[in-house]
Amino acid sequence: MSQPSVLFVCLGNICRSPLAEAALRAETVAAGLAITIDSAGTGGWHAGNPPDARSIAEAAKHGIDISGYRARQVRPQDFQHFGQIFALDPQNLRDLKRIAPHEFLGRSTARLGLLMDLVPGREGSAVIDPYGGTEEDFAAVWGDVSEAARRLVARMVR
Repeated sequence: MSQPSVLFVCLGNICRSPLAEAALRAETVAAGLAITIDSAGTGGWHAGNPPDARSIAEAAKHGIDISGYRARQVRPQDFQHFGQIFALDPQNLRDLKRIAPHEFLGRSTARLGLLMDLVPGREGSAVIDPYGGTEEDFAAVWGDVSEAARRLVARMVR
């Protein structure tokens, strides 16, 4: 059996998805799981840039250094490389379905889904986009992605 793999996707890959990647990395280390984890954006205008300074600061509050992460855009091969691809909001999920290569749609094992669908009572909801917001918004993102990461790891260990 191949190693599980998860890709988190938001718009620019500098705020929400790097925090989701960091949260899942921390949870998998704590659980002793080996999982391939990455993040990307549906847009490419931040490609090569580090996460937003507020995301870096929020992760640091939890003992995690994401300053070395670099934004990238979703690539066609991601749809075959990753077993699970989680969008952080419904619009990015729609965009993923739109940009998925046609050959992916019929024969890939990757599952596309909304991250907050993992959290009971939050199905169908978005992780807020904190880009134009405050430090409190970044803390709220961390709370959401951390809870989803805990639920995902619990599901994997069952």
